[in-house]
Amino acid sequence: MKVEVVRAWPQRFQALTLELADGAVLGDAVAAAGWQDDAQISGYAVFGVKALADTPLRDGDRVELLRPLQVDPKDARRRRAADRPLKK
Repeated sequence: MKVEVVRAWPQRFQALTLELADGAVLGDAVAAAGWQDDAQISGYAVFGVKALADTPLRDGDRVELLRPLQVDPKDARRRRAADRPLKK
């Protein structure tokens, strides 16, 4: 089966298409990509849905390696709202 493994940083990304055996799990894809020791990885997703290393993969899946958030989304929204003038 073919799967795509993607990791991203601000302003750039890296993607690999891999051929894996049927029955492969997410951890197999990360290991085949050689990215299992990346200290920046804080989790995994398959097509944007949180997944674990033992999640079974299907042909055509996109495995995403997730990084920790740089800013709390709630704090970012509060800052944006504070910068806007009040409507009258």
